[in-house]
Amino acid sequence: MDNLFSHAAAAPAPGPSEGLDPLVCTVVVPGAVARAFVGFTEHTHLWWPLEEHGVYGAGSYVEFEESLILETADDGRTSIWGTIDDWQPPLSFHASWHPGTQALWSTEIRVAFRAVDAGTELRLVHSGWEGAEHPAVTRDEYEGLWPMILQRYVRFMGGDQG
Repeated sequence: MDNLFSHAAAAPAPGPSEGLDPLVCTVVVPGAVARAFVGFTEHTHLWWPLEEHGVYGAGSYVEFEESLILETADDGRTSIWGTIDDWQPPLSFHASWHPGTQALWSTEIRVAFRAVDAGTELRLVHSGWEGAEHPAVTRDEYEGLWPMILQRYVRFMGGDQG
């Protein structure tokens, strides 16, 4: 048993989440930055694949409400996907991210919008993997999900589906 005068314990060995790089996904949609921001934040329910990647499935509704990203089922149940802690319309937002899990297991997303020749570039950076219950597994899942999800946004905004 350690006593009051024991030496401090050695630093723990690096965990499996350390060294997991952020995911960075970039897409371009036609139109002005403000239009792209509104399409992403106010019309999420029209392009997000809720049938496969929602808490309540098809028929639910996703919205950015005050400081929350919230999914509401058709029967009124709600699930918080994240908490927005930096809201800079129409340029960016930053939020904790935990759809379908507890806030205890949240990661982070930052979504930024900037004008480019072809319209608006959306850059999503997903990081904070150490906050996930299973960091490497969660990162691997999102590495496949974000490109598919963002292509649905591009299609909704009338962009090139290439």
